Amino acid sequence: MQFKTRLKTSVSLIDLTPLVDVIFLLLIFFIITSDILPLKSLNIENPTLEKSSTALTTQLLVVMDAQNVIYVGSKKTIVDLASLKSAVFQEIALLKQQQGGVNPTVVVSVDRRVEYGVFLQLFSIIQECCPRVRLVYKPIEPLDDFEAA
Repeated sequence: MQFKTRLKTSVSLIDLTPLVDVIFLLLIFFIITSDILPLKSLNIENPTLEKSSTALTTQLLVVMDAQNVIYVGSKKTIVDLASLKSAVFQEIALLKQQQGGVNPTVVVSVDRRVEYGVFLQLFSIIQECCPRVRLVYKPIEPLDDFEAA
């Protein structure tokens, strides 16, 4: 027994497989090129001081974590001590070009667990690159009246 169908074959069906492939490629591209390592994800313990600091705009950030990994700039480029000077000079030149020749301030954030000798090497290299250097620290918060009693 053979049945006859009255449905016509349609050639207007859209194959979504290439569209899904393109969407996945774009998703992978944006994930890879995005800034996936924000500063808050770096576990940096800054030393504390009994002094509060006013908020300054960060122009060039240099971070050293407890494992002596150095991150430079807003893209958090990883460099070693040997290539730190050239990386900082490149970032300073880029910032000068973007801000019309204004000398940027280099903000140094170093984990408190970093050895003092390594810190001094980092700090001396940065001082050679830029005369305006600012160190990041965490101020000691004053005790409330209830906690002091």
